[in-house]
Amino acid sequence: MAEEGNPVAESEEIDFLKDRHVIFFQRCLQILPERYCSLETSRLTIVFFALSGLDILNTLDVVDKPSLIEYVYSLQVLPTEDKSNLGRCGFRGSSHLGIPYNPSKGPGVNHPYDSGHVAMTYTGLACLIILGDDLSRVNKEACLSGLKALQLEDGSFYAVPEGSENDMRFVYCAACICYMLDDWSGMDIKKALDYIRRSMSYDNGVSQGAGLESHGGSTFCAIATLCLMGKLEAIFTEKELNRIRRWCIMRQQNGFHGRPNKPVDTCYSFWVGATLELLDVFQYTNFEKNRNYILSTQDRLVGGFAKWPDSHPDALHAYFGICALSLIGEYNLMKVHPALNVSRRAFEHLQHLHQTWRAQNSNPHTESVPICT
Repeated sequence: MAEEGNPVAESEEIDFLKDRHVIFFQRCLQILPERYCSLETSRLTIVFFALSGLDILNTLDVVDKPSLIEYVYSLQVLPTEDKSNLGRCGFRGSSHLGIPYNPSKGPGVNHPYDSGHVAMTYTGLACLIILGDDLSRVNKEACLSGLKALQLEDGSFYAVPEGSENDMRFVYCAACICYMLDDWSGMDIKKALDYIRRSMSYDNGVSQGAGLESHGGSTFCAIATLCLMGKLEAIFTEKELNRIRRWCIMRQQNGFHGRPNKPVDTCYSFWVGATLELLDVFQYTNFEKNRNYILSTQDRLVGGFAKWPDSHPDALHAYFGICALSLIGEYNLMKVHPALNVSRRAFEHLQHLHQTWRAQNSNPHTESVPICT
């Protein structure tokens, strides 16, 4: 048996069990093990992992798209008649507050604890785009008002209005929301850029916030955010970008780890790999070692991927394992868009929506932001 962090022999050819992974993601959309109970309030992220995973696998035809679109819209927190809850709008993670499973045609349900969550708003919008929706039922004004209310003075974002952790993850989610809605009025861009700039650590990685430890996930969030904004070269010099490239490349052993002296983990093959792809140096990594490690975490019985070999698969690592294999060109997988973290097909659908919106009504908030390719 392979041990945590140990390389898989390079000569060992491991099959990619596509059909098993399709069944795994279908199961994630229908029923989940008891150990997922604690994730009830963020169920929409699991829906995203499963849907986007099926999209990368080019098997979206196995899902009931109209029903899923209605489900995602049912999680939208809409403004009340007096618009007193505008700062709480967005998408909630599930119907855990007892909000009826039915998209509201009129004013939103006024519940004192009902609010959007920045990560759920990102994944909710991404799900709709993956499903081919035109976002016509998204209340953009409300989503952007809810987002704006979450930004702190230092440029970072809370996840919910009551307050929570505030770090680079939610800066990235906020950038994705603005990018998908083609409107950057939901955030103070200068403050967000300053936050990213201050979060570069002494060892040239990027941390969750100023003075914290460099991390593969937060480095991805920072670089992807800058790419979506079209601000990468404006914030970091070429010398600094080369240092970030080196820090990321040094994260590979066989797969990738997120921090020095930590074991490799399937999801970092995407977080770090996508960062290197955005920085145009992913080709200098060892694809064979990376592929062998990812496939060593594949569950050959029920499908999906785990973080380590001989561990239980889960939706997050299954999805990012698929995305990481897409980055290295695994046969028959759809290409992933590394900054927005959806398939290229879904990204092209979003671009088409943007072009339609701009033709209908020129948006002053988007003129200075180039389309991220």
